[in-house]
Amino acid sequence: MNTKRNISFRTLFILSIVLIIALAGCSSSSKSDSTTEPAKTSDTASTDATTTEGSTTEQADAEVQYPITIKHAFGETVIEKKPERVATISWANHDVALALGVVPVGFSAANYGVEDGSGMLPWTAAKLKELGADTPNIFQDTDGLDYEKISDAQPDVILAAYSGITKEEYETLSQIAPVIAYQSQPWVTSWREQVEFNSKGMGMEKEGQQLIKDTEKLIADKAAEHPSIKGKKAVFAYISPQDLSSVSIYTPGDPRGEFLEEIGMVFPDSVKNLVKEDSGFYLQLSAENADVLNDADIIVSYADDAVLKTLQADPVFGKIPAIKRGSVVFIKDGTPLAAAGNPNPLSIAYTIDEYLGLIDAAVAKING
Repeated sequence: MNTKRNISFRTLFILSIVLIIALAGCSSSSKSDSTTEPAKTSDTASTDATTTEGSTTEQADAEVQYPITIKHAFGETVIEKKPERVATISWANHDVALALGVVPVGFSAANYGVEDGSGMLPWTAAKLKELGADTPNIFQDTDGLDYEKISDAQPDVILAAYSGITKEEYETLSQIAPVIAYQSQPWVTSWREQVEFNSKGMGMEKEGQQLIKDTEKLIADKAAEHPSIKGKKAVFAYISPQDLSSVSIYTPGDPRGEFLEEIGMVFPDSVKNLVKEDSGFYLQLSAENADVLNDADIIVSYADDAVLKTLQADPVFGKIPAIKRGSVVFIKDGTPLAAAGNPNPLSIAYTIDEYLGLIDAAVAKING
């Protein structure tokens, strides 16, 4: 993930305790000595990625008409033929490829939510193991894209539908291979759009549509197990206990905000009315405007339970009903669940039971 994104997340999320949903990095000048295997599809994953009518991946490939043209924020990208070697950069794009049974020839490391130093979140590692990929090629690019290593992977396409790449970065990457960029603004790509546009770039649009349907069903089935949360007003926000002068609220266009609606919750009108077309993925408000949170039944945030007492003791935030009664979901910093706040099909399946359980417990405090 590029440096601008790292700075934004440091400022927005943790300030003092440093929440960076970014991708690990080191020098871009070192060239990988290891060879990179072509992207491969397991038999099991191929079955999972079949169309609703039961046609095989191979049959679906035969139905794809090339060239494929994909429009995005920087213009359009043309895919001339079925990509055999898929590389991904930034956040979650590799998980889309993996969910479709394709092992990227290289992908960006994750350095947030990773607890074992592997550069991979647990759902990524589990899927790679399932697909028999023991030695993934991981780009270390927190401090900037490692163009040399990306080039060494010899990709036929580079997936970046969920990213914050600049036009300059896009143009440089395009000299290596066709790039699938985000549609409009950095970091506001929903998990559906991640699947939709990355799968198109892979020549697997039908499989991508089936993955979306399967994930939607999973979400609906799991949410149905927690009927108490349906229709409740929720906000995903961040309030730093070290700086109570402001509050940041993720917009419905951000994957975190959108997912609350996905599980049956709604944004308070007081928040929705502040969102403009160019608001981006979050709103930052001064503490004097924190009363926009008054209508929220629950608040989801990055922190731990100890922060609740700090907020409850504050003369401003302590008056917000959700904070006063404790109907707050605090997701502990640096955990896989915190990283899953930016959802994709693999992370959703891996964490949804834990996430819904926490929300259900917060909802129980409304009338408790």
